[in-house]
Amino acid sequence: MLVVNRREFLRGAGVGAASLFFSQLNAQAVRFDASQDENLFSSYYNNEKYRPQFHFTPKRNWMNDPNGLVYYKGEYHLFFQHNPKGKNWGNMTWGHAVSEDLVHWLQLPDAIEPDELGTIFSGSAVVDWNNTAGLQTGKGKVIVAIYTSAGDFAPDKKPFTQSIAYSNDCGRTWKKYEKNPVLGHIAGQNRDPKVIWHKSSRRWVMALYLNDNDYTLFSSKNLKDWSRLCDINLAGASECPDIFELAVDGNAKNRRWVFWAANGSYVLGTFDGEKFNKESDILLAETGANFYAAQTFSNIPETDGRRIQIAWMRGGRYPDMPFNQQMSFPCELTLRTFPEGIRLCRQPVREIEKIQSKEYRWKNKTLKTGDNLLCDISGELFHVCAEIEPVNAAEFGIKVHGEAVNYNVSKNELSCLGRKASLKPLSGKIRLEILIDRTSIEVFCDDGRVSMSSCFLPKPEEKTLEIYTKDGEVKITSLRVYKLRSIWQKTII
Repeated sequence: MLVVNRREFLRGAGVGAASLFFSQLNAQAVRFDASQDENLFSSYYNNEKYRPQFHFTPKRNWMNDPNGLVYYKGEYHLFFQHNPKGKNWGNMTWGHAVSEDLVHWLQLPDAIEPDELGTIFSGSAVVDWNNTAGLQTGKGKVIVAIYTSAGDFAPDKKPFTQSIAYSNDCGRTWKKYEKNPVLGHIAGQNRDPKVIWHKSSRRWVMALYLNDNDYTLFSSKNLKDWSRLCDINLAGASECPDIFELAVDGNAKNRRWVFWAANGSYVLGTFDGEKFNKESDILLAETGANFYAAQTFSNIPETDGRRIQIAWMRGGRYPDMPFNQQMSFPCELTLRTFPEGIRLCRQPVREIEKIQSKEYRWKNKTLKTGDNLLCDISGELFHVCAEIEPVNAAEFGIKVHGEAVNYNVSKNELSCLGRKASLKPLSGKIRLEILIDRTSIEVFCDDGRVSMSSCFLPKPEEKTLEIYTKDGEVKITSLRVYKLRSIWQKTII
């Protein structure tokens, strides 16, 4: 029996602590020291009826927006809006989890708690490599969190403002800046600061939601003193901005800035450190029923180079569970050119391969009405990849746990769990990638040109897969189905 002292474990920092945890995950018998106040390890063997098995959920209670996504010293930090006191929204606090691989997560103690300025609403985090804020105390770099102090929920009600907190021990402990707030009230319930380092102007840039459809960009040299740059309006958007730059079709000489809003809408443009100039209409990256408030990681190493995003899967139902709500599976964002123009694409990160187990594979198969290549496969967790040529079928799709991911050929329309998206074949084919967890289906088409993230409650007996066609034939150019392992258990589910 391998016994782990909880406090000693949580005191660890960087790769070492997480490596210890994940290596122990494969041990035959592991437990935390029972003398400690809580057995954290038990949360990683959760097998409750509706507990997602490869999407992050808190051990217990309410969770919403991802916050402060940042990478440092081999760890991905996921902070999140958390109610430590109940399963409904309230008492907003920054919860905290870390991962070495974007797949397996360890929940740590809450990071930032309410104070006299208010509860702790959404925000972002950065590594202050040049110690611009003067908050570094040791050899390691300081992580700075920028968040909204929600004054409506302060002991003495006051306007919403923006504050910072910082950590000098790899995010294990946090201290609030003594002169908070660093940005006073601007308008309405201004909130959700997203801060990035703008390399060419060598200063920090903050995107802030103001009110209605209005956002503003600010700049700072030290994360403490902020100057207003320009305003941005995104009709029908609302809150939780993000701003980042991507190469188009992988061409480093052809780049666009993306300004992102909570509901998955975005615009493309240019940004010179002073002004954001729109170059597109408002576009929509996600059409699922439960995708909201997505944010991307800061400080991903240049040797990796990916833009990685996680969203809150808002509005899922989890009857009688100790937790409430889940995160989406992490996705890589790219800009790609299609006949309709440049579009932001979302695809599951390659690390999904870490939990793939048994594989089923087919190539160049003709599928007729009534056929089902997947009739002998059952389970709960799947990763499905398919390339399908319609031939003369009216409809085709993949049915998972009784729910259909359906393509209507005449309408060029994809549908799943009540949501629809236009999707024209590329080179005469439709490419589908589907992630199936206990309470969610995430669909990605044509390298993420269309994505749909939705929650559902399957019937317990529905563990089948089906690939089907209606009123005609389709050609299955390729089909791969992977059973997935739970991130909380060693077993295949």
